[in-house]
Amino acid sequence: MSYDPSRSTKSLTSSLQDNNGDTDQNTNENRKHSVLDEKALREDDTLFIRDQRVLKISRNYQSILESIGEDPLRQGLLKTPNRAAEALVFFTKGYEQSIRDVVSDAIFDEDCENMVVVKEIDMYSLCEHHMVPFFGKVSVGYLPNKRVLGLSKIARIVEVFSRRLQVQERLTRQIAEAIAEAIKPRGVAVIVECLHMCMIMRGAQKVNSRTTTSAMLGVFREDPKSREEFLSLARITPF
Repeated sequence: MSYDPSRSTKSLTSSLQDNNGDTDQNTNENRKHSVLDEKALREDDTLFIRDQRVLKISRNYQSILESIGEDPLRQGLLKTPNRAAEALVFFTKGYEQSIRDVVSDAIFDEDCENMVVVKEIDMYSLCEHHMVPFFGKVSVGYLPNKRVLGLSKIARIVEVFSRRLQVQERLTRQIAEAIAEAIKPRGVAVIVECLHMCMIMRGAQKVNSRTTTSAMLGVFREDPKSREEFLSLARITPF
């Protein structure tokens, strides 16, 4: 059998590509995702870009009105596409700000070890599956480790993540991870309880159903007593 140098070269090239691919994959897997370094999708929008965004959404809403059989030129609907576009941009304003922007000037060195709980923060979001609202309350707690976060910033973190297209499960985890990364506490706990209009107005149509999700990090996951103390303090009242 004759020797084919091209086959040998191809084999070596293929082997190197496979090895490099494995190396790149391992590097990506080992690289920790940073919530603080996540860039907001509309962070760099100028006023002109925003106006163009509203105009484009408005035109699409006009097409939607026509598609459902309405007349977008009748008196009651003349300004509806623009109003709806402005509303959607507001509902998704969480895309305009990163978490680093929110917390960077509100982290303080403090010799505090007691649990910090901010409970029943109002939140409103849009379900990414149907683009209809879900809303409810968020309770957040953490055990400091020589650093604390300005209390209003906890509510702002909730606001940034909730004002994006969301699912409740991811929203809960993102809030916990952002606080954990920002101040490196001994533990973070988050409870979110919401009413979902996609369940109330369509589908199952269960008017009184509420969805509760939780995220427990650090001590709150490992220590039942700390977890129980948080759950007792952070209990959300009916709404």
